[in-house]
Amino acid sequence: MSIVQIQIPDSLQKSLYDLASRDGISIDQFISSAIAEKLSALMTENYLNERAKKGSRLKYEAILAKVPDVEPESYDRLPNV
Repeated sequence: MSIVQIQIPDSLQKSLYDLASRDGISIDQFISSAIAEKLSALMTENYLNERAKKGSRLKYEAILAKVPDVEPESYDRLPNV
């Protein structure tokens, strides 16, 4: 493990302590989890962008055209807003 020293505003530190305490975890665990979550989100976005570059709009539309144009089953309908 590595040790990292950072400076954060007092308001963030207070929120950090409060949330970690509420969740019953250490500050270190909270920060590690937050970093992992952010890294995962960014890596997923990069992965999806790379996959999208390999896609074909024409192939997408051809596949979508094969989907029947029918009303969904009652259990699968979106609620009216």
